[in-house]
Amino acid sequence: MHPTEHAGESGVVVRAFVRAATKCAVVDLDAPGAPAYPMEQLAPEGFFEAFLPGRPVFRYQLRYATSWGDIHQVYNAYSFLPTLTEQDLYLFNEGTEQRIYEKLGAHLRVLGDVPGVAFAVWAPAASRVSLVGNFNGWDPRYHPMRPLGASGVWELFVPGLREGEIYKFAVWDRAGHMRMKTDPYGTYFEAPPNNAAVVCATNRHRWNDGDWLRRRAEQAGKTDRPVSIYEVHVGSWRRVMEDGNRPLTYRELAPALADYVVEMGFTHVEVMPVAEYPYSGSWGYQVTGYFAPTHRYGTPDDFQFFVDHLHQRGIGVIVDWVPAHFPRDSFALAQFDGTHLYEHEDPRLGAHQDWGTLIFNYGRHEVRCFLIASALAWLDRFHIDGLRVDAVASMLYLDYSRKAGEWIPNRYGGRENLEAIAFLREVNDRVHRLYPGALMIAEESTAFPLVSRPPHDGGLGFDYKWNMGLMHDTLAYFQKDPIHRKWMHDKLTFGMVYQYSENFISVYSHDEVVHLKASMYGKMGAGSHAEKVATLRALYGFIWTYPGKKLLFMGGEFGQRTEWNHDSSLDWHILQEPEHKGVQALVRDLNKLYASDPVLSGNDFNPAAFRWVNCNDGDNSVLSFVRLDPASGAAMLVIGNFTPVTREPYRVGVPAAGYWTEVLNTNSAYYGGTGSGNGGGCTAEAVEADGQKQSLLLMLPGLSVLVFRLQPAPGAAMPPVTPAALLPPPAPVAPPAPAAVPETAAALVKKKRARKKP
Repeated sequence: MHPTEHAGESGVVVRAFVRAATKCAVVDLDAPGAPAYPMEQLAPEGFFEAFLPGRPVFRYQLRYATSWGDIHQVYNAYSFLPTLTEQDLYLFNEGTEQRIYEKLGAHLRVLGDVPGVAFAVWAPAASRVSLVGNFNGWDPRYHPMRPLGASGVWELFVPGLREGEIYKFAVWDRAGHMRMKTDPYGTYFEAPPNNAAVVCATNRHRWNDGDWLRRRAEQAGKTDRPVSIYEVHVGSWRRVMEDGNRPLTYRELAPALADYVVEMGFTHVEVMPVAEYPYSGSWGYQVTGYFAPTHRYGTPDDFQFFVDHLHQRGIGVIVDWVPAHFPRDSFALAQFDGTHLYEHEDPRLGAHQDWGTLIFNYGRHEVRCFLIASALAWLDRFHIDGLRVDAVASMLYLDYSRKAGEWIPNRYGGRENLEAIAFLREVNDRVHRLYPGALMIAEESTAFPLVSRPPHDGGLGFDYKWNMGLMHDTLAYFQKDPIHRKWMHDKLTFGMVYQYSENFISVYSHDEVVHLKASMYGKMGAGSHAEKVATLRALYGFIWTYPGKKLLFMGGEFGQRTEWNHDSSLDWHILQEPEHKGVQALVRDLNKLYASDPVLSGNDFNPAAFRWVNCNDGDNSVLSFVRLDPASGAAMLVIGNFTPVTREPYRVGVPAAGYWTEVLNTNSAYYGGTGSGNGGGCTAEAVEADGQKQSLLLMLPGLSVLVFRLQPAPGAAMPPVTPAALLPPPAPVAPPAPAAVPETAAALVKKKRARKKP
């Protein structure tokens, strides 16, 4: 409706384009009796016009009849003002509108007393944008969207639309070519091969995790606390074989997974990317819906139920988040408005050579706003407890996986991606300020400094960093035949050189059990089945007592023999075998020991709480160290024998006299071992060893890790053990492994290519 003059007479003109209408009239809602004024049909496609002389602008509806006899009366979409304010648009263009996910996309709204859906999309180079869907026969002529000034945002409120409508945006570039694009801010999507967005509210779920969120906020900044993460791929943790081998839904998964995780003693689950993706074989790492849980296992409301249920059971939920790259699918972000809108135009900056994907332009305000809003939306809408940021190394280096001449140096001539670094600092800062206690975790596998240090100290601001160097070194060690391990003893000791440079999580993730790399069980060197299982138990015993938070991919906790397959369930049936049941029992007990004792879980990042006892006995493949809690004086001795040969007697120095209780033995018959050990403990003797004034004389079963806790004598107080009580041990004599932590992007790429994501 527009005020105008016609033949010298002022009034208003009303135009409407109504699909399949044979007649149309304007209904004056402000006049008594709501009279209707017929409109002239100007085109058979449904274009109508009426001139009403002498009338000011008034509220109106359109009443139209179709060729099959139906009569409808509706509001005109173009009679409503835009739903975005100038302030919204200014902050978005500035890159600081942290809740832009509530403005762009599709949102159920009531304007006045009229319900409908407000649509908004950013496409600054588009010459024209239309909304299409079932509601208009996918005909872009019926709902052209309005550009909002120079913001690049196109907007339209469509009255009468409801939740469940599917839609896309028809976007014309400057040359007149049209692309059908799905909503970058969509909250729910169709199943492949379709890819339209679905109008879906995300605010209906009634949360019952208030106590959990309060406790989480109280832990803000306390990174050195129990964190043991169970990494899960939703579609293959457990399947319903009797129903076509389908995966569990979010609602089915929640109680089953919660029961298992609580029993196993993990503190968190990490869900591999659940943000919407088109190709199942990508496992979710090629995202096309950055604000939407995948449809594969249910609706957004179902995913909220999943998170809520785990919170009520005391389990944190971490989600993999992928801001490093996105796929080239024509319906998604790539060349969204006919230009390289979200990605760099120059392929030396915008193309990921390893994965065939595109790299975000982190220097563009609106792109940065989009990504930060995605991170915050997962924390806001779904109460996620943390984000594990995938492929951080590929973001940090301009020469990542590139040869000379294939990349562009930064403004200082260096290879660091300054815009990506600034983006990571910003998103970490926003998350920590707005959601205290939420965790930000980096998958970063180079020697880039200060990843888990605050930005004011020059760091990136993450809470934790994956310890890829320790993972590579330990697997290289345990993959060797035991007879050769003596030559690789440094693989177990070199990690301590850099252990306290970051807040590390010791990880054995999905990347290590696919692409013909073998399962964790399959990596355990040569030998019989019993020896391989014993070696796996020894590895877990070493890692759970070594400094660092923990992460283990599903199936590894019971020694699954086959590689992980995203299209099938884990091999739960092998738990009928005592050896695998024993591995599962060991991981459960390791988790509970780790989480319950601050010697282990409260001092992962305290260099004063760790001391080698003997790290030089490579000839016997034996390693020993002490963990302690300086606050209480409590201490634990850990000693590992990594060959099948029993070492007896074996003397090891300890920092205090008294009785040392054997609190865990990976060779216990309960875990599937032979049961040999030290009868529950050993009293220290006044015999010097390993630089200590007292020592234990032990029997070390083959392929085992033993853990001893200092106990007071009956009726006596426990003697405190302090860092000062630990005499400096001999320095390691094993040569350091020069490539344990890759120091260049080129070195990193060799390893990344080995685990190339589909």
